[in-house]
Amino acid sequence: MKYKRILLKLSGESLMGEKQYGIDNEVVNQYAKEIKTVHDKGLEIAIVIGGGNIFRGLSAEKSGMDRAQADYMGMLATVINSMALQDALEKVGIKTRLLTAIKMEQICEPFIRRRAVRHLEKGRVVIFGAGTGNPYFTTDSAAALRAIEIKADVVLKGTRVDGIYTADPEKDATATRYSNLSFKEVYANNLNVMDMTAFTLCEENELPIIVFDMNKKGNLMKVTDGEEIGTLVAG
Repeated sequence: MKYKRILLKLSGESLMGEKQYGIDNEVVNQYAKEIKTVHDKGLEIAIVIGGGNIFRGLSAEKSGMDRAQADYMGMLATVINSMALQDALEKVGIKTRLLTAIKMEQICEPFIRRRAVRHLEKGRVVIFGAGTGNPYFTTDSAAALRAIEIKADVVLKGTRVDGIYTADPEKDATATRYSNLSFKEVYANNLNVMDMTAFTLCEENELPIIVFDMNKKGNLMKVTDGEEIGTLVAG
């Protein structure tokens, strides 16, 4: 394997599958199988999931809700998604731990960096829920932050498209895919696949990001093996 420890970022929207809202169990189960294939190779895996399939703080703010309150609700949505993935992973035989930035002792452990690292060293898949625990920060920023804290080798952002494009490929048929980008090119071209706080954290800590299509079977194995799929952001 090219990497020893990864941080896998999944969007909440990806868990919807073909649904308009909520969680598609078939998608979650497929993700669990993909994760198992690389876990069985000895890779240490941490995961951050968004909550946009259930609740989006920014959308609620536009409707008149207080932004901080809306963001906390979004954090709870990420915990629901994390619990769904945890269940799917354990059903395929993977030991997991769910750690959250907001204390919920009945269902998960509080995030403690050293504890998270120890779980990874013991071969458990660690899922980080509730974002950073602070409003005004996205789960992309949470993924970058947690990856740095646990000293991950790379952030893998699994999406519905196979990399970063010049425009939204789902809306613009002329959009072309980048195979490699520097962080400066991301800023210059205003490429919003992840928010700028996440990109800046990764750049300052020399942490590469790979954006790839998580929905294509076998892609997670390919990217962790070092195959050049998706878009690499580094340097």
